[in-house]
Order: sequence, then C-alpha cells, then structure tokens
Amino acid sequence: MMKIGITCYPTVGGSGIIATELGKMLAERGYEVHFITSSLPFRLDCVHPDIYYHEVEINHYPVFQHPPYDLALAAKMAQVIDREELDVLHVHYAMPHAISAILARDIADKDVKIVTTLHGTDITVLGYDQTFKRMIAYGIEQSDAVTAVSNQLVEQTKEQLEVVKDISVIYNFINEEEYVRKDREFLKANYNIAPDEKVFIHISNFRKVKRIEDVVRTFAIVAGQRKAKLILVGDGPETQPIFNLVESLELTDKVLFLGRQKNISDLLSISDIKLLLSQKESFGLVLLEAMSCEVVPIATNVGGIPEVIKDGETGYVVDLGDVEAAAQYAIQLIDDEISYQSFVKRGLERVQNHFSSDEIISQYIDLYHKVIRSSDDNDT
Repeated sequence: MMKIGITCYPTVGGSGIIATELGKMLAERGYEVHFITSSLPFRLDCVHPDIYYHEVEINHYPVFQHPPYDLALAAKMAQVIDREELDVLHVHYAMPHAISAILARDIADKDVKIVTTLHGTDITVLGYDQTFKRMIAYGIEQSDAVTAVSNQLVEQTKEQLEVVKDISVIYNFINEEEYVRKDREFLKANYNIAPDEKVFIHISNFRKVKRIEDVVRTFAIVAGQRKAKLILVGDGPETQPIFNLVESLELTDKVLFLGRQKNISDLLSISDIKLLLSQKESFGLVLLEAMSCEVVPIATNVGGIPEVIKDGETGYVVDLGDVEAAAQYAIQLIDDEISYQSFVKRGLERVQNHFSSDEIISQYIDLYHKVIRSSDDNDT
C-alpha cells in the first residue's frame, strides 16, 4: 500500500479543500493518507481507517521574534516520513510547504518523493516579491514533480520565476456527492427570500483581490430592474467596506451577509447566478461548485477562469470591472428560462466531462507512481 503525506493550509480556501478531498478520495481507493498540518483541515470531517492526522506543534521560544512555523513543519514532516515510512509527500503551495518538504527530505532517513501543487497565490502574489522569488523557484526545481491547477498558471510561473521544471496541469475537482442541487426551498423562507425573487450568490474570503464591490454594483444594476436578492458568503478584511457600500446603495434589505458557512451546497441549491468578479483567480473552484449545483456563473476573464467556464455556453466571462456587462448577462439569463436551463445542462456536462473527481484523482495517482518508478529506475 502506498503511503502519502499531504500538507496544505487547513483553513477555508480552495487549496485546502482540494487537498483534503484528495486525501479522502485516495483513502477510499485504498491508499494510506497522512495529513501533516497546523490544525485539523476544514473539510476533514470523516473517520476512515486509512486517514491519519499529525499536528504541527509550534513552540514559542524567546530567541524567536515570531514562531518558526516552516521549521516546525519540516521537523514534523521528517518525523512522519521516517515513522510512517511515507512514499510520497504531496504539498500544496511552493511557499512555504515545498521548502519545508525539501528540508524534511534532507533530514529524514527514508527516501521520499515530493510532489508540489501550485494553486496560485504563491506565484501571483509572493512570486512578485524579490525576497521570495528565488526561494519559490528553488522549491519548484527541487520537487520531484510539480503540478498546477490551470494552463495559465503554468505559463505565469515559467515566465515570472524563469523555472525550467516540467509542470503538469491537473485541474481542480469537487466531491460530486456533496455538490449536487438539493431541495432546499425552505431556506428561502428562512432568509426572507420571496418565491419570485432570483438569487445571486458570491462566495470568497473577502479580500481586495476578489473585488466584491463589483459584485455588489453588478447586483445593484440588476436589483434596480428585477426582483432579486444577493447572498454574500465569507468573511475577511473587506467585510466592513462592502457593508458600507451596500448601505450607501440602499440595498440593505436585498443583500444577506451570511459570514463563513459550511453548508455551501445548500446555499447554492437556492441560488440562480454565481458572481465571481475577481482581479486574480488561478482556477476558481467555486465556479465548479456552482455549475455542479445547477447555478450559472458569471466571472471575469482572468487567470484560469476561461479554462473553467465555456463563455456563452456554461456561463459568461466579462472584462475586469465591467459591471454593466455582467449585469446585462445576468438579466438575459433570468429573463429567458429556456436559455437558462440550457446553460445549466451544459454546465453539468462540463463538470462531468472535464473535471471529474474520478479522472483527476487517477491523474494524481499516476503521478505518484511515476515519481516512485523514476527513483527505482535511477537505482538500477
């Protein structure tokens, strides 16, 4: 049985969700999975005999101004590699996880292969910082295999960091058993949403890069012409500014701030249009979640989003900041039920045909076997 270690950020976010769902599905296929993280991953909500959790304990020493998380992580990784005899250590994000993994590999007695998955922020944000640029490139080059969640992210990584490492594209996926449209009409009454009101939804971590003000302004145009409500799911530094904007646009009775929620598929099941108008998105996992729950997405033409949405068929992509276009597309969709249902149907087919969890898990498994075979070939 292959033993796989997984390290990710355990909090709410696309990379942590993907890493956790990957581990759960690997265990279902008979692989032994060891999560090595600072806290229990947000989505690790099941009990399985082949899933183990190893907490990274960060001690506070007076000599350090800040707790050395990356060193504590490397030490824990090395410990788990040797004690559990891991074959592969799959880390999500080059910075700091790949760097910690490389150090752990050097410390550990047992040989382990490092697979690094790039999700975006380590490239699109940290990659521009000259302090970290060479370190991120080193983490990529020293990994045994590297994947990225979109072709656009591969291109950006190679251009920005000038790495020569081969980077494979393995798309994100969702748990299709969870993300399916359900009968949750009772929630509309709970949230005071009238039966004839169309429901718009936005889900994010409420940072500036998500441009939630564009979501609100798009909705304001629609709400001025059609009966609708907007559900905002998430929390973060932009929450108060967005709350102030909603007040200034006199939309308080039409916008629901729900904060962070776990029942995302339930909320999508009462929604009609998903708005994701970000400045940067390496993939946009919430778009898959929306389409799988029969919600039509409208998103910006940035990053990997055009690889997820087929413009004009499964949703619409608009230029960054073009709230007028986003609003007009939304109005077209909600006014034409036949057209809307065709978008829904094609969206479901796209999720099933291009982002199937079964296919993508198989791609990761093939990669694990490839790096292990490569080691065996080098030994002979």
